[in-house]
This record gives sequence, C-alpha cells and structure tokens, in this order.
Amino acid sequence: MDQTPEIPTRPRIYLAGPDVFRPDARDHFVRLKLACEAMGLAALLPADGEEEPTPDALEKRIYEANMQRLRGADGVVANLSSFRGLEPDSGTVFEVGAAVALGIPVVAYGVPEGSYADRARIALKCTHDAGGVLRESETGIAVEDFGQPLNLMLACSIHIEPTPEAALRKMAEVLAARRQ
Repeated sequence: MDQTPEIPTRPRIYLAGPDVFRPDARDHFVRLKLACEAMGLAALLPADGEEEPTPDALEKRIYEANMQRLRGADGVVANLSSFRGLEPDSGTVFEVGAAVALGIPVVAYGVPEGSYADRARIALKCTHDAGGVLRESETGIAVEDFGQPLNLMLACSIHIEPTPEAALRKMAEVLAARRQ
C-alpha cells in the first residue's frame, strides 16, 4: 500500500475589515495576502461583490460568500480601526462576533491608542454623574469606562496588535499553540 506523506495545509486566515471600501483595496489585499504567505498562512479575502452572478440580490451574495469563507477559516485577522465614527465597522464587528461564536480565534489591528472612554471624552461632551459613572452630557447615556481600547465584548474575546503584520504574526502563534 502506497503511503504518500500528507502535505500539511496552510492555516486559512479570513481578513475582515472595511478595507473593501478603500480606493486601493485590491493593492491592499495583495499586500496582506503576500504577508500571509510569508508567514505560512493562506489568506481568505472578503467578498466584494464580484461573486458569480445568481438571481439573489448582491448584498445577499456578499453576505453568504463572507459567511462561507468565515466558517472555513482557521483564524480571523480583523481591521477594527474606527470607521465613520468612534467605533469599528459594524460588519466587521459582526464577523468578529460570528468567529468568536464559532470558536475561531481573532486577532485585531488598527485599534486606536488609549481607552474607548478617553476617545469618547474627546469626541463628545461627557461628565461623571454623582455615582462616578461617565455619561454623555447631552443624553445621559453611560460611556463604557473599563479602560479597554474597545467595548468589553470585543476587548475580552480577541487579541489586539498594532499593525496588520503584527496581527498576522500573533495569529500564526495562536494557531501554532492550538496545534500543540
């Protein structure tokens, strides 16, 4: 019986983020794909609307293609930079939550320095109430102030690195540790 050695597959990394909206999106993803390959990882790029034509609406095809890629990923590297405001892109946050729920490790990058509360204080007028809770002055809504760079649901469930390359290196480490 012929015993051909099994060729190990490279871990598949889904690249989540609002980068599909960049004017240089193709070049950006080429750079990330090359960085993945240099680390022994295989990039799974998000769908951008160029999927095979079907009778379904474009947005449904993009959603389904991205969910299929996400389910097939060994890890997710996500750009969680602020997008059109104080928070990361909501679609990317959805993908991160889905990955965490599926037990897929996530490493993020692009997260601004400092705490979310510090950024909120700069962007919005905030005051502490009598109980010491930081609140938006105009609405009275509490501002999460745990000293984390993102909402606690993100900060407590993922790794955060400063750059895409550092995030890919961390993901390679996380996946290597899981194989041991």
